Amino acid sequence: MPISETIEEITIDQVHAAYRAKTLTVRELVQAYLDRIESIDKQGANLNAVITVSAVALDEADRLDAEFAASGELTGALFGVPIVVKDQIETADIATSFGSIASGDYVPANDATAIKRLRDAGAIILAKTTLPDFATSWFSTSSRSGLTKNPYDLSRDPGGSSSGTASAVAANLSLVGIGEDTGGSIRLPASFCNLVGLRVTPGLISRTGMSSLVTPQDTSGPMARTVLDAAKLLDVLVGFDAQDPYTAAFTVSGHEGSYTDGLEGATLAGVRLGVLRQVFGDANDAEGASVNRVIDAALEQYAQAGAELVDIAIDDLDHLVGFTSLYTTRSLADMNAFVGARPELPIESMQSIHAEGAYHPKLDLLDAIVAGPVDPKDDPEYLDRLLAQGAFQRSVIGAMASNGLDAIVFPDVRLPAPTHADVMSDRWTCLTYPTNTVIASQLLMPAVTVPAGFTENELPVGIEFMTVPYSEALLLKIARGAEVAVSARRSPTLIEAAE
Repeated sequence: MPISETIEEITIDQVHAAYRAKTLTVRELVQAYLDRIESIDKQGANLNAVITVSAVALDEADRLDAEFAASGELTGALFGVPIVVKDQIETADIATSFGSIASGDYVPANDATAIKRLRDAGAIILAKTTLPDFATSWFSTSSRSGLTKNPYDLSRDPGGSSSGTASAVAANLSLVGIGEDTGGSIRLPASFCNLVGLRVTPGLISRTGMSSLVTPQDTSGPMARTVLDAAKLLDVLVGFDAQDPYTAAFTVSGHEGSYTDGLEGATLAGVRLGVLRQVFGDANDAEGASVNRVIDAALEQYAQAGAELVDIAIDDLDHLVGFTSLYTTRSLADMNAFVGARPELPIESMQSIHAEGAYHPKLDLLDAIVAGPVDPKDDPEYLDRLLAQGAFQRSVIGAMASNGLDAIVFPDVRLPAPTHADVMSDRWTCLTYPTNTVIASQLLMPAVTVPAGFTENELPVGIEFMTVPYSEALLLKIARGAEVAVSARRSPTLIEAAE
């Protein structure tokens, strides 16, 4: 099968149409992606996006092909859909490393609930993807895998912490992917890699079997090349899980029907967007200005498509974002609870990893987490931080209501993707990096990034839409309208040599 002409930028609907027409088998598609992983990820551009390839993916493909031959039906919404999964999420038949050299050869006894839901829908887990140790960075720095490359510029980072999923899906090494987002770890790398990345209201998707960073903020979610494919993944992922009490949120959401069906005829006509210009890039900085130009051009096209744009501001935003951050207050307890519940995982605690130096040296956030309180209640400001988070959310939702807004819009990050040299020379710390993705995370609100365009240096820029909790259907419809108005997704031109 001619790989480059057949599967680059292919969608779930196109794959299913090809299965039904019998012009493509599941085995052929899986093998094509495995071939691309070998030729692009392991050789050639050497993206280093994949940690472990499934040893049973082809067997699963054969089973699905046999089922289809016998029934003539595609059994499941994701029948024969190859998916790469961030190696933060447990898979029973593939080693799970959490990006850490300290995890050894750990293979979980059970699939995470999200993985089980994907498999039950007919998906094939193709491979596990890179991430910084236990998701503790905006960059790809990992003791397990080293650095991952951005397929649009091999000298640059794809962003973190869902680094490998972003790089792999952008480079067409898989049909779609799953990331995880605590403070922006789906949206930031999706922005840098020209993808759609969705963070849902925490609790809509089960976190059972997914390592925690800040439990109330954590969620896995879709990373895809189109909004429609992201919605198809979301339809399968959401649901109540008795093992994760936070999924009571799914019941509260009142969601019925299909997120996918809700995208039909999506447009920005009449959509009212609040433009949060106070978090745009620094206009006096060349890199910040380059991001602003892309965002401004996209906003102009949204207006031409019928969107109503209103400039808004959030009072005391910088202070609120800083004060409601719980990484150095709560993460240590949540991370230790996760590893402590897995005696077969050869990790006693985050302190033991730190003491042994068994982590990437550029993970300043991990340093800060380990230096924090063992019990978050030992932080005398912990209660104040939690109360401030609730007040922060109410003030933003109030501003949306006062202005009649459907969503707030802003750049995901104030700069384009950093070079690996930037990352390794400590141009920023994790806590000073100018990402805007933490806003929605600390507000416990859903947000989605959509490709907005490219800078003059051909670097992707993503634009983020944020709305009120449990409004994923509206959010995806807005994202689809933006995707129609600004068709900015394009496949990277990969260079054979990374030198």
